[in-house]
Amino acid sequence: MCNFIFVLDLFTFSNLPSSSSSSFLRWRRGSFRFCFSYIAGKSMAKGKLIAVCRSGGKFTPSSDGSLSYTGGDAHAISINTESKFDELKAEVAEMWKSRMGDEPVTSPDSFTHAASVSGDTEQLDWLASIASVSRDMNHPNNLTAEAPNNKDNGLQKLVKSWENCLTGLDQQFNNVHDFRVALNRFSIAHGFKYTFKTNNARYVIATCKADGCPWSIQAARLSTTKLFLIKKMSETHSCGAGKSSARCPQVSSKLVKILVKEKLRDAPHAKPREIADEILQDYGFKARYSQVWRGVETVKEKHQVPYEEGYNQLPSLVKQMVENNPGSIATLFTREDLSFHRLFISFQALLHGFKNGCRPLLFLDTMTIKSNYQSELLTATALDGNDGMFPVAFAVVDVVNDDNWHWFLVQLKSAISTFQPLTFVADRQIGFKKPISMIFKNSHHGYCLRRLTDKLKKDLAGVHTEEVLQVIVAHFYDAACATTLDGFRKCIDSIRNISPEACEWILQSEPEHWTNALFHGSRYGHFSADVAETFYTWVTDLPVLPIVKLIETICHKMMELMKTQLSDSGQWLTKLTPLVEYILQQDILKANMLQVSVSHASTFEVCDSLGAMNVVNTDLWDCSCREWQLKGFPCCHAVAVLQWSERSLYDYCSEYYTVDAFRLTYSNSINPVATAGRPVQKKSSKIEVRPPPLYPASGPPKKRRIRNRHKGPLKRPLHCSKCQGAGHNRATCRIFS
Repeated sequence: MCNFIFVLDLFTFSNLPSSSSSSFLRWRRGSFRFCFSYIAGKSMAKGKLIAVCRSGGKFTPSSDGSLSYTGGDAHAISINTESKFDELKAEVAEMWKSRMGDEPVTSPDSFTHAASVSGDTEQLDWLASIASVSRDMNHPNNLTAEAPNNKDNGLQKLVKSWENCLTGLDQQFNNVHDFRVALNRFSIAHGFKYTFKTNNARYVIATCKADGCPWSIQAARLSTTKLFLIKKMSETHSCGAGKSSARCPQVSSKLVKILVKEKLRDAPHAKPREIADEILQDYGFKARYSQVWRGVETVKEKHQVPYEEGYNQLPSLVKQMVENNPGSIATLFTREDLSFHRLFISFQALLHGFKNGCRPLLFLDTMTIKSNYQSELLTATALDGNDGMFPVAFAVVDVVNDDNWHWFLVQLKSAISTFQPLTFVADRQIGFKKPISMIFKNSHHGYCLRRLTDKLKKDLAGVHTEEVLQVIVAHFYDAACATTLDGFRKCIDSIRNISPEACEWILQSEPEHWTNALFHGSRYGHFSADVAETFYTWVTDLPVLPIVKLIETICHKMMELMKTQLSDSGQWLTKLTPLVEYILQQDILKANMLQVSVSHASTFEVCDSLGAMNVVNTDLWDCSCREWQLKGFPCCHAVAVLQWSERSLYDYCSEYYTVDAFRLTYSNSINPVATAGRPVQKKSSKIEVRPPPLYPASGPPKKRRIRNRHKGPLKRPLHCSKCQGAGHNRATCRIFS
């Protein structure tokens, strides 16, 4: 008998697994009180429960502090996964001839009398057994059922579900495979191991592995059919089997595959390690990781497109993508041998959102796709008015090189089709042979500061310790954020005082592409191309999928993003997006500490408590600190001037930060693109696209590396103060010992 605890809280209840014989709940609404006992028996259908409703009794405390509910009337109600709580309340009220606020009808009879069943005519004689309920003394209204040791949970489930897999002579099975699985389950439930004496498609003989144990079973196939029939089966063991489960049960790969299939039905993206842990928790035995992994792969092969066929279905997917989303761009290129080369995708809804609601700022990045074939993902992402990631376009290529990057940028330019100057934030090496400015006229290329930092630390790793490098990197970031040339020079001088080598490296890294003081583009305060972290999680969290399924998943995530963001923005009541609204409120607090004086009709001088002065020009939206120009909304100095002159701050913010622009960004929707409704094709008759070739890894072959025991810079070798020799000290000197 399987049992569950249901926690009932006025109008909601949820289930928690337990192994107690039954469990109590108490429901109280006004003077209407009940005690429930939920019991599930193996005779009932899966997902079906019986709620025993008792009223008129009382809780009697025992010497150990537990409570027992005795007396009153009892009724039973059938509950399944489709039952609604309101229906349960109505049925209980009707059963007791009472409304929710009325006093219940009580009876002095004991609960042990026959229970009436609502909605089920099945005999329920096993409902009479009721367990005691323990109560937390600090929370007298919370009642929980006493549960046995958790170690027995899995074994109990095994005994109840698998101990009768083999019943005896003349039991039939659909085929030999079903018989072997049943034998494996039977042996696990009864705690013994077996060995096959004969094992083929026509005849199977198995015996207990224990020395001297007479248990055996024989089964054979019925002639002209696949049915398997038990011909002979021993009743008892002499090895003690059945008294306890085996510590290391014999688990076949076929049984593991069946269990894996059941787990994947509930959690399609579960990982092998997670499934193995669930099998251990649910069934009490440990399946090998290799068995679970093979089971996962087998299930995937049967229920999804093969990896090779996934490439062959790309033309169909591209065609459907353009038909379902007019104005979208999807181009597929193959090589002469029909092997996959590259694929570019940009939806019309994304292009519309970027042109009408996003800042002219794009982030370029790449990542490796988990696949059986070499694949790389190229991405172009923007920022919405709330600084959230907004995908514009992406491409899947066979390898990352200058040619594929140049092709991606050409496709991107054709898709965007704008003459507005753009700012790109990308790795320094992207488009090395053909700069981005050659493709996008009047554009600016800002180097990704994180990639520069990684390169700096790598090149100087043998020169300075980790602590010194951290100080250099901190000054490096200060130099990048410096808004004036004087501020940039001060940061460079600080780095030069720490390390002339680092200073020389930084000056050779083309500062005009990464510091605010020299950069001519508009990055709006963003220095790194890592804004696409959300985009990456869409891919990295997925298992290895066929390319057609991977692209479908990415498109589905984009569709959800457009819908969710538009829905969330409907709750905003401010003129600006929440992030910019918060920053402005912080600047208002800072502005209260500043003093404003008029220098000209539209020019003002702003001084802080330390005497530092900044000049603000309201006509040009300009401040000498350059924060207003760089970010697109007033800095604290401009806020002080605008408040002093009684002007609205919102009139001096870029339209990209308004809620209207945000909603316009996500106003268009992406129509579904999926092959899930089509039958899985194992192999098409016509091959249009083949998988890409496997490229050898760049550089020399990797060798097994013996890790150095000492991390960081090499230490000075030992020297002996007696003989002046190297490699030892005076205590271990052999010359003067």
